[in-house]
Amino acid sequence: MKLHHWLAVIPFLLFLGGSLFAARVQPFVLGLPLFVAWTIGCVIATAAVMWLVFRLDPANRAP
Repeated sequence: MKLHHWLAVIPFLLFLGGSLFAARVQPFVLGLPLFVAWTIGCVIATAAVMWLVFRLDPANRAP
């Protein structure tokens, strides 16, 4: 497995760590409970990391 493919583990760790750390209702972020805000942030971070993996993969370069 190439090194840049290991970047795909980051979103998994964010979701996993967030479920342990952000599983509270009381703190609000932009009017949303912390867990919901964390989940939305993880989804956005997942898209960014997958884009980065795509860009770094030499198989996706134009011939």
